[in-house]
Amino acid sequence: MGFFDDKQDWLAEVFSMYPPEGRRSAVMPMLRKVQEHEGYISPERQQEIARILGTTATEVAGVMSFYSYFQALPAGKNHIQVCATLSCALAGSDELWDELVQSLGITRGEVTPDSLFSIQKVECLGSCHTAPVIQVNDEPYVECVTKVRLRALLEGLRAGKKLSEISLPGKSGHVVHERGDEASI
Repeated sequence: MGFFDDKQDWLAEVFSMYPPEGRRSAVMPMLRKVQEHEGYISPERQQEIARILGTTATEVAGVMSFYSYFQALPAGKNHIQVCATLSCALAGSDELWDELVQSLGITRGEVTPDSLFSIQKVECLGSCHTAPVIQVNDEPYVECVTKVRLRALLEGLRAGKKLSEISLPGKSGHVVHERGDEASI
């Protein structure tokens, strides 16, 4: 049974937003629907979406590859995305990535044994002035991340807290970090 077999009313509603010749434009809401329900979009789901839209799985995968939100691999309950572009790299995102890899014992494409965490480097989260930046799932960004703030974030997530319930030490928002200062790394 396909994912969309029992969602014909939902599909009709989505398709009604596009002209008949633009039906392929429904790829984004279809991808989001699968991502929300299954946590990632498997090759089988990509093929199903392509079949429904009259396109190829390669085109669907191409759309997915442009948006870091869409996952082609199973993700943990807390999927942590680390911005890896120049501003974040200069502000310490590589050190944050190393800290995540070491403390969680996983790398990209892996999930912790307790299924709580997965990690991914992404291109530009769009908050260069608050670098380094990370994002957990589809939540607001965590900005001006330091190792100290990252450890507090992981501790809160392990305790089952929502991002909004986790108190992070140090400054947030637009802050210029000095290199060499432990709190800034």
